[in-house]
Amino acid sequence: MELRVLRYYLTVAREENITRAAEILHITQPTLSRQMAELEAELNTRLFERTNRKIILTEAGMLLRRRAEELVSLAEKTELEFKNSGEDISGLISIGSGVSTVVSENLPDLIKNYINRYQHVRFDLRTGTAALIKDQLDKGLLDIGILMEPVEVEKYDFIRLPKKDVWGILMPEDDPLSKKVYITPADLGSLPLIVSWRIVEREAKAWFGGDTDHLHVVCTYDLIDNVALLVERRIGYAFVIEGALKHFPSLVFRPLFPEVSNTSVLVWKKYQPASMAVQKFIELVRDTYKE
Repeated sequence: MELRVLRYYLTVAREENITRAAEILHITQPTLSRQMAELEAELNTRLFERTNRKIILTEAGMLLRRRAEELVSLAEKTELEFKNSGEDISGLISIGSGVSTVVSENLPDLIKNYINRYQHVRFDLRTGTAALIKDQLDKGLLDIGILMEPVEVEKYDFIRLPKKDVWGILMPEDDPLSKKVYITPADLGSLPLIVSWRIVEREAKAWFGGDTDHLHVVCTYDLIDNVALLVERRIGYAFVIEGALKHFPSLVFRPLFPEVSNTSVLVWKKYQPASMAVQKFIELVRDTYKE
């Protein structure tokens, strides 16, 4: 398989239409159709279900899409890394993280300071669960990850970041619990809860004194994107990180008591050569937090 053909394939998969994909790629429709047919023949499997209106990926087609995205992304990243010339640092730094105040408050300043020194470096920021970030680090698709502790770091070098994330409850501003300074286990009782998998796995049992069987969990989540909408509609009270959800004036955050908090680490894979651009970024982070 050629990378060129995989790029063609990803365009067809995204557009769901051969003619439209051919226009975007600036090649003829028959040429693109032939390339896709040859790709199916090479893999000895059907990648598309063709209808009058659009092209639908088969199960094998969806698998190839995921693999093609990884291969093309890695190829583009490698090409950028080799564009360094002499002392002129350039290239791409890919960073994966979850949603946290550490990311929202620390990372922008780090990137700003770095770009002020090295204007030819581009950043690629990706959001995902800890499992996804570690998987992409292991595959070389990410240079750096920001992970919330506790996390196994045996495979990684790391820098511990100073700011901690504090957990609490997100609720409508007119909710009776919003009048409290902090939220205790007794306050929640049998109320409907929207719970992060992270707090379920790590901290919930300890905070609730080991008894979680009585909890009324209506929804669990990995990433926080849609949680605010559920809270606005009064579906439940959400365990969230302070500052992770902003720009929702109708909602308020109240911290847990006893406090539940986590620190984060910036990690990169051990024994894996890093580009000069990545090395300089790690140096900047070390210098920023050396105390």
